[in-house]
Amino acid sequence: MAVQEARQGPDTGAHAGGCTCGDCPHGAREGHRRAVAAFLSRRDEFAAGQGLPAAVAHSVSASRQWVSEELAQSAELVAERGRAEGLAWLARLWLRTTYTVWAAVLALLLTQCLTAVGAGWSDARTAGLLAALTVAGALTAASWFHRTRGGALAPVIGEDNRLSTSRAVAAAWVLLVAYAVLVLAGRLAAASGPRERDALISGLALARGAGVVTVLAVVCGIAVLVRRVVGLRVLGQRLQKVRAHRPRAADLLTDDSGRGAFADIQYVVISAVAVVFAAVRLARRPDQLPDLPWGLAVVVLVSAATYVAGKYAEGGRPVILSIVRSREAGDLDAPIRTGDDIEIRGAGFVPPGAQTADRLSRMVVRVGTVHVHVPLVPVTGGFSNPADALLTVPVPADVEPGRVEVQVVTAAGVETNRYTIDVTD
Repeated sequence: MAVQEARQGPDTGAHAGGCTCGDCPHGAREGHRRAVAAFLSRRDEFAAGQGLPAAVAHSVSASRQWVSEELAQSAELVAERGRAEGLAWLARLWLRTTYTVWAAVLALLLTQCLTAVGAGWSDARTAGLLAALTVAGALTAASWFHRTRGGALAPVIGEDNRLSTSRAVAAAWVLLVAYAVLVLAGRLAAASGPRERDALISGLALARGAGVVTVLAVVCGIAVLVRRVVGLRVLGQRLQKVRAHRPRAADLLTDDSGRGAFADIQYVVISAVAVVFAAVRLARRPDQLPDLPWGLAVVVLVSAATYVAGKYAEGGRPVILSIVRSREAGDLDAPIRTGDDIEIRGAGFVPPGAQTADRLSRMVVRVGTVHVHVPLVPVTGGFSNPADALLTVPVPADVEPGRVEVQVVTAAGVETNRYTIDVTD
């Protein structure tokens, strides 16, 4: 079978496709790539009507069920390889974050050296460099202790294994303020006279840093609030969440389905601009906290409010609007009987991020007391069933005639409303 062939792969030996070491051509990434290629080839083969055994080829319902089971098994293998690839990627990420942090320190050193030409080296440059080394050392240590969870990015990875926009923005402001305080601490340690020390201490006064302190408090509060809001909405079945195989940089700007999200984009862009502005202010005035103008601070606060409002507005519970008997061309109109296919029309059946075959195969329709797995119907490039607004399932023979309740359970485990249909003999 194709599943067994994908498991074995064309190569044999100790480094077959499931190997998770990152320094051989048969690592987790290669194993995932091969599994995906085998699955796509198998899906397109079935979509073209090929590969069906003679025992089921004569029956439309039997062939559909057989194809669905084969694709579900192949999809589960792909998901298993995807999880292995995600874990291996996270294990390598801590080195990348460490290199990035120290590259930023090197860039700061080169910038200071270039700007010191003619002006000379100053205590402020020394304090800035020592603060950068301190922050880089702390981030490197954090990366080491969380090396299996993404390194320094571990605190900004959400429970759904995606990069959290709110946490990333809050982390950027925390790092900026921590760096600014360390710069002031370094200058204070090097200060020779009481007047200079008093001036540096007054640089921490709230009157000078009220804007940046306010923004810091708001973005950190939003990071905590959003986590609470999302958790409560998931538990209340008002928001569908599925876990990603691994975090991606695009998670900061997109929703769970990979589409660009306006609330996230504007929050990241405006916050990034404000952070850059505050960093420039710190470079120009290293004797005080970044003086963030209230106009820019209010812009950041409005952006944060928009982001929170977007989190409250997203999602929604899946709903069944109507159920009708599926009718092919040439069929006579008739009531719903056992063995017939029914079309379930509604919205929200496929949660964001659950478009992969392994997630689609987990969808279940409860017809009375019988649980029916939604069959995967392949077409070239994807699946025609299930869809976000339409599901087609057979009425099982175990269903007793009469009034029967139908309910959909999505891949995220969320249940729809109950819809009653009449099943006749």
